Amino acid sequence: MKIAIDGPAASGKTSLGKALAREFRLRFVETGKMYRAVALGFERGIQLADMEICVTEDERFLLNGQDVTAQLHTSALDQKSSQVAVLPEVRERLVELQREIANRHDVVMEGRDIGTVVLPDADVKIFLMATPHERASRRIQQRQSGDLDQVEQEIIVRDTRDSERAVAPLKPAADATIIQTSQKTLKEVISEASTLVRDLLEDVVWSAENRDS
Repeated sequence: MKIAIDGPAASGKTSLGKALAREFRLRFVETGKMYRAVALGFERGIQLADMEICVTEDERFLLNGQDVTAQLHTSALDQKSSQVAVLPEVRERLVELQREIANRHDVVMEGRDIGTVVLPDADVKIFLMATPHERASRRIQQRQSGDLDQVEQEIIVRDTRDSERAVAPLKPAADATIIQTSQKTLKEVISEASTLVRDLLEDVVWSAENRDS
């Protein structure tokens, strides 16, 4: 089972991914934190070739053996991770690692190019959308601080960079289901996505039963 969740910053990918992973007993992989770890490594003066990034079973992120999970969600890294994501050598390495994880485990993987690049063969592809204003409000609630106008502008800048980058731009896969989350509660979004996964599982069971018969 491979579930791909894509969408812009603060669209609800992580909350949905965690919920689906719990419900269907899958491993949750938040790929954006891998790019944040690279950005943090560059900030610390570490060369890409010298970086070791590991993701533990309990979703902790290790940079060269050090747990940096708590340091990955900052306003500065919001922008820097988007900047390093356009570097072909960074994307090539991290995509390789992400595919290795998906080949070893049943996964819910979220990011910005999962359905289009990392896991084009994913069983379910979901693309979340929300207005910049709504996403800025969520980001401030998450951090419990920040100026709404400033955070909204930062999100707009990042959206533009992610959508216009030459390598793996942010866009829905042709066969992705788009869910607009601005006017929906998290519970409603989870319910809609869960239905997609359950429908897939029912189709798989039905096909297997008919094949065996």
